[in-house]
Amino acid sequence: MTEISKMNPFIRRDIERVPADLVAAARRFQASILADVGGRRGTLGGRIQPLAKSMKVAGPAFTVEVRPGDNLMIHAALALAQPGDVIVVDGKGDVSCALTGALMAAHAKAAGIAGFVIDGAVRDTEELVRGDFPVFSAGANPNGPTKGVAGRINWPVSLAGTTVNPGDLIVGDADGVVVVPREAAAGIVRAAQAKVDSEAQRIEAICQGKLAQGWVAESLRSVGVLGENETL
Repeated sequence: MTEISKMNPFIRRDIERVPADLVAAARRFQASILADVGGRRGTLGGRIQPLAKSMKVAGPAFTVEVRPGDNLMIHAALALAQPGDVIVVDGKGDVSCALTGALMAAHAKAAGIAGFVIDGAVRDTEELVRGDFPVFSAGANPNGPTKGVAGRINWPVSLAGTTVNPGDLIVGDADGVVVVPREAAAGIVRAAQAKVDSEAQRIEAICQGKLAQGWVAESLRSVGVLGENETL
C-alpha cells in the first residue's frame, strides 16, 4: 500500500448506516413523498429508472465509484456490502457497456443485498425483470465491461446530478430514486406520514366535490397574475 492510499484508502470498510428501523419505516412511503418533505430535492436524475415498474428498493447506500465501463469495484462491493445495503454505483452515466447483469444480481440477492442503483448500463434485462431483485439503471447494453481499473468504495459519489454519501437512505420505486441524507432521515420519515395524511384528506375533499384551493389564487396574486380582488 502506498503512502497516498494509506491516507486515502480506495476502500472504506466502516461506515455509519441509516438505522434498520428507519429503513423499514421509509419503505412504506413513495419516493415522491420523501422527496417532497425533504425539500423537493435529493432525487436522482430521471435517466435512472427501475427495470420493471414493480421494483422497489430501500436501504443504506453502499457507494461505489468506477471508471466508465469497468466493474472491478462492484465485484469488490459484493464481497464487502452487508445484508440490507443498496449498492449505489457512480458509473459516470456511461451506457457503452453493461456494468452488471443476471449473474451479479443473483450473487447480490444471495448475499442479502437490497438492490442495485447504477448510473450506467446493465444487461440480461429480460431475466432481471422476471426476477425479484430490484435493479435501477441509466440504460441497457449487451456489451460486457472490463475488470481491471481501480475505483473507490464508500466515498461520496454523484449519480445523475445528486450526491450520495455512504450510509444515506436510498428509496426507489416506479418514479425513480430519492436519496435521504442519513442525518436527516428520522425527521423526513416522520414528516412523510404527515404528508400522506394531508394528501388523503385532500383526496377525500375532491371526492366530495370540494375542488377549490384558496392558495392557488393567493399565489397568483403574489406573482402579479391576478389583481388584489380578482379570483379564478
